[in-house]
Amino acid sequence: MKSLSRLLLLVVFCFPAAAYESEQAKPWLERLSKSLQELNFTTSFVVVKNNQAEPYHWFHGVDEENTQLELLSLLNGPRRDILRKGNVVSYIEPELPPYSVISERISGPIPAILSQDISALEQSYRFVPVGRNRVLGRSAQLVRIVSKDKHRFGHWLWLDQETGLLLKLAVITRQGQLLEQVQFTHLDITDTLPETLKHLVSSELPPVIDVNAGNSSDEFIWQVNWMPSGFKQIASNRHRISVTKKPVEFILFSDGLVDISVYVSPSENKQRAEEYVMDGATVALNKVVNGIEISVVGKIPVNTAKAIVNSVALER
Repeated sequence: MKSLSRLLLLVVFCFPAAAYESEQAKPWLERLSKSLQELNFTTSFVVVKNNQAEPYHWFHGVDEENTQLELLSLLNGPRRDILRKGNVVSYIEPELPPYSVISERISGPIPAILSQDISALEQSYRFVPVGRNRVLGRSAQLVRIVSKDKHRFGHWLWLDQETGLLLKLAVITRQGQLLEQVQFTHLDITDTLPETLKHLVSSELPPVIDVNAGNSSDEFIWQVNWMPSGFKQIASNRHRISVTKKPVEFILFSDGLVDISVYVSPSENKQRAEEYVMDGATVALNKVVNGIEISVVGKIPVNTAKAIVNSVALER
């Protein structure tokens, strides 16, 4: 009887505590979203994983017509730029002709949901305020985005107390292991557009392509029978791998914060057991079943990737 009473007390006090934490943390995340949409800023950051660092420049601004402009550049290796003007995102890469797609987000190291409606994450995550620290010489509030299940990693965000902008981001396992982090090294906020973005206002972007034209997953003779709760299919297509030229079918799932890609393609092998590699927080896991290779890629635990791969049903 005493054990039942303790359990009831625990339930009663845990739910209000979690709700209170979310109420304290959510305004910080909403402030971050607002700042990422409305402020003119120039920043540099490095993505640190596997004892290596990838440096980036990131420019954001809003022009006189209230159109958002962005430029994200990888600074090491061949020049790669991603540009955004409103809902058109352009990719400039050395291996491919320049092209644009219709999208309101740039796909990069900073999760796009941080500049959107953070409420979309509440089904799968809790928001926990932790305390203040000093990052980049500025006072910062630490907010943890904590998964409600074991199938996702946690994200820790250090937000500038003055502007709400992101100063540091870390991806952490449930056991507290640091997998990768984004550390900002420079932040400059201005009243007017950054000089680099002024040229983007009048620039003509590469032609827009329809990445999903004629590529409905309804025609795929396979399906993914399990995903962690909260993940929804957001894209699918058929294409050829640029290096091997092998055909591959692809479905992209997202819970708002994390994307999971599932690939199915022919294999020269008849069978192959599960193999995987980790790149920071990103796992790439694949196996071969009856001459078909199934791969899963995403910032998820290995056991989650295994469960997804093993749920794929092949009908050919």
